[in-house]
Amino acid sequence: MKCVFCFSAVIVLVLSELAMGQSKSASQMAADPATGSLVVVAQGNNSVTRIDPETGAKLLVITTPEVRAHEVAISPDNCWAYLPIYGDSGVGLPGSSGRDVEVLDLQKGTLSSSIDLGRPVRPHCAKFGPDGLLYVTAELDNAIDIIDPRQGKKVGSIDTQKPESHMLAITRDGKRGYTANVGSGTVSVLDLVARKPIAFIPVAENVQRISLSVDDRWVFTSDQKQPRLAVIDTSTQKVANWIALPSTGYGTAPTPDGKWLLVSMPGAAQVAVVDLSAMKVDRTIAVGQHPVQILVRTDQPIAYVSSMNDGKVAVLDLKQWKVTKMLDVAPGADGLGWVAGK
Repeated sequence: MKCVFCFSAVIVLVLSELAMGQSKSASQMAADPATGSLVVVAQGNNSVTRIDPETGAKLLVITTPEVRAHEVAISPDNCWAYLPIYGDSGVGLPGSSGRDVEVLDLQKGTLSSSIDLGRPVRPHCAKFGPDGLLYVTAELDNAIDIIDPRQGKKVGSIDTQKPESHMLAITRDGKRGYTANVGSGTVSVLDLVARKPIAFIPVAENVQRISLSVDDRWVFTSDQKQPRLAVIDTSTQKVANWIALPSTGYGTAPTPDGKWLLVSMPGAAQVAVVDLSAMKVDRTIAVGQHPVQILVRTDQPIAYVSSMNDGKVAVLDLKQWKVTKMLDVAPGADGLGWVAGK
């Protein structure tokens, strides 16, 4: 696929690895496997790894010049990876505060530019809307910053009116956004067209992560004080149900058929599989240590689960409900992105 975005060049050191241990150019190493590749952000060594999940081969490993990215967003054309630079701390904790989004050229295998958000905001979660714009949580500013990738700059902002807006989910039509506001235990509902908040949903004392069902009927976020998952009805903007979990939940992701919801449970080193028709846990699957993010492929019944404590990514077969392999990545494996194959 031809990449059409254009950015100013920045010279960055690129570190490369191949499964066979041979040295090749960054452009050769960044070539797309036919079946697609996985991009993994690791907090432990400020790295971004592009890996072939079929073979486990590391196609590209780079170190970001700033400390440090937690999440990644892949552009719709699969040409660019966007890395919000959060800082050296965690949500609500003291530490450095990032203000940039680094841009990785997936064709050349180099960091090509940096988008300055104008102030230190601890940018964290980045999501593309169907309008082609990139929406990035600006945690310290209680906002969502809006980036136009073609211009390579911030073009707007939406006030969430709640502190610690850490994660974001966007409806398929791009009209609504939902943020998980960690410390306030709330969810902000945003009108992405009018660029304004329209509702605030009290959920719990403290919440983490957020996702939408495939039909946009439900919003899911994990209570951090009790082992339960909040189910928000998007038609009423209220908590409609609670799903009991075996352990405190974290990241969530639905399967493309809309039947199941996967929930990472860091303390249990497991993923819970929720039957959405019954709104209850159907089974649990052991994965890596301290699982956090879940990425579900839309082309195959496969999910990937990053685990921070052992630096691995579990490959989960969604037909057999079992882990088929563990991919070695780097310490603090966290954010995940999928680059479609050619």
